[in-house]
Amino acid sequence: MTSMMAAVFRGADQPISVQSVELAPPGPHEVEVAIAGAGVCHSDLHMVRGEWEHRTPVVLGHEGSGVITAVGEGVTDLSVGDHVVLSWVPSCGECRFCLAGRVAQCQKSLEVIAAGGTLFDGTPRLTADGEACYHYLGVSSFAQRAVVPESGAIKVRRDAPLDVIALVGCAVATGVGAVRSTAQVPAGATVAVIGCGGVGLSCIQGARMVGASRIVAVDLVPAKLELALKLGATDTVDGRSGDVVARLKELVPDGLDFVFDAIGAIVTTEQAIGALGIGGAAVVVGLPPAGQTASFEPLSLAESEQRILGSNYGSCVPHRDIPDLIDRYMSGELDLDSMISARRPLAEASAALDDLASGSALRQLLLPNPDLL
Repeated sequence: MTSMMAAVFRGADQPISVQSVELAPPGPHEVEVAIAGAGVCHSDLHMVRGEWEHRTPVVLGHEGSGVITAVGEGVTDLSVGDHVVLSWVPSCGECRFCLAGRVAQCQKSLEVIAAGGTLFDGTPRLTADGEACYHYLGVSSFAQRAVVPESGAIKVRRDAPLDVIALVGCAVATGVGAVRSTAQVPAGATVAVIGCGGVGLSCIQGARMVGASRIVAVDLVPAKLELALKLGATDTVDGRSGDVVARLKELVPDGLDFVFDAIGAIVTTEQAIGALGIGGAAVVVGLPPAGQTASFEPLSLAESEQRILGSNYGSCVPHRDIPDLIDRYMSGELDLDSMISARRPLAEASAALDDLASGSALRQLLLPNPDLL
């Protein structure tokens, strides 16, 4: 067992504790990773707010990057010293979705890892205060080290900044993937993105990369709208002033071809549907609290041949898409640095989540092992 520091969550009415926990060595087809960077995401915030159910205690964090420090029995494609980005949907390679290439829908990953808070064998590798401690989405990157399935550690080029590329493991793969893979936005299409956090800004960059003719950014924070313009938006709408759907239709009178809801609130999902033109698609990328429902007019949807698409992890195939996105970052096509609003020590995990909740932060990085950078 290895002792390390990690951010432990015990319940919605209790503060996050950055404390010493024990980590067991990797089992068969697992690897241990020293975490260099861990992105702070709204999915972590949903947990802290009690909006999603999960077994506790749990070590938070599902966006991360680092260096492999140990490998378990049967691992053949990864070695100690490899630089990796962690994927929160490790694939089993055997279920019908994996075999069909729909890795983001891996059933074993969703049923065992996401629902159970364990690794594929149904047990955790973490212990806190003498009791079992669970993994968050098979990653638990708010820690100095993590043990993950080998399919959840994606080997990447060594010359990429090890902390920055953590963003590719969730926000960037989700946002760019929603545009390129889920919606398959063609060149010349008109696009709006509601919400300019890490995922929304990645949607905007994805739309720019595929050659969208109009990219409208919607947010409540002027600074985020300014950054959206830098990253590829052609127009902005301040969500604080007036009816968002009406403002979008002023900019694109025929309605939009694609509207991405990168927030996942009921109001933003309904805005995305309401702003569509004929044949348009609303893409729900941001994840709402469990149990909420949105409404729309089915007649209008049918008559206009519109679609509502759900996008989980940007329909990502991690072993294909994560190295490609890092190559695009290194070539200058994809801007990750501008999306990082702060770098913080692991001890500030709770404060980072508070800043995310306030709407003031973009992507913050926790640095559990600054000596790796």
